Amino acid sequence: MFGQAPGVVEGVERRPWRGRAGQTLRRWLGMEEQEFYETFYCASITRCYPGRARSGGGDRTPTAKEQELCAFWREWELKLLRPRLIVVVGGLAARRLLGLNSLDESIGRRFEVGDSVSVPLPHPSGLSRWLNDPANQAQLRKALGLVHEELAKLAASP
Repeated sequence: MFGQAPGVVEGVERRPWRGRAGQTLRRWLGMEEQEFYETFYCASITRCYPGRARSGGGDRTPTAKEQELCAFWREWELKLLRPRLIVVVGGLAARRLLGLNSLDESIGRRFEVGDSVSVPLPHPSGLSRWLNDPANQAQLRKALGLVHEELAKLAASP
């Protein structure tokens, strides 16, 4: 599971995807908390909570410099773990890992990343307006189906 950055709740609890966005993500995937954490290793573009956005709406997007400072760790994680499935959550993570510019072109599709398959999801933040469009909701359902297909393949493989 590859996202943007820890949120304020994650910083306090020291566990990824613990806040409202994590609850939404687990609901989308149809997973209880224990199953989610047993299934996914969670990583992010940056390792630290970036703080609130100046607008007051959500968390601040990590700066390019902050993203670069954490790139070493992300690259090492991928080399060490060699994941066969990477679920990319949100537009910033899709840009960083897959080089994609928009959610519209990526949600509901599989991508090859080295020896891994990547399936992007929109960010489950309540601030995201992307899911307000019914067509985008259909793309999300397709993407979630792809995640479950890939998980089934992994469970069936030796």
